[in-house]
Amino acid sequence: MDLEAILDVMGCKTRREILYLLTQEPRFVSQISRELEIGQKAIIEHLRAMEELGLLNSSFQKIERGRPRKYYGISQNMEINIFIGPDSIKMNVIGEEFSQLHQIEEKLRMGNEDIIEDLEMLIEKYDKAKKYAENLLIEVKKRNNHHL
Repeated sequence: MDLEAILDVMGCKTRREILYLLTQEPRFVSQISRELEIGQKAIIEHLRAMEELGLLNSSFQKIERGRPRKYYGISQNMEINIFIGPDSIKMNVIGEEFSQLHQIEEKLRMGNEDIIEDLEMLIEKYDKAKKYAENLLIEVKKRNNHHL
């Protein structure tokens, strides 16, 4: 995820307010517009930018009458660290690599204890990724030894 783009999003008060609303529950455009007293066109542009960045996801839900509504929600847990010192500035995003794990954790917090299969599949995925990374490391070390 592009840290500069995240900082741009977080620098906009309206986008921070939208994110805060969405931490409470997913919402659709007219709800956000009404609660923030901002026009729907502007809200749609803010939501689009944040969804393209990967901060939000959206899904359609059927309603009794009319066409389905598009709901927006926070896509993943994320922590942004910024360190500013006399001789350096360091910025990084933590958590995106574990977003699926955070989603499972959120299900558990919401009372859904039927997550065993999800956790088992995720552990298998992480194991495969670890083995792949270890094999790449071995390959890089072999190549570096040949160049010495």
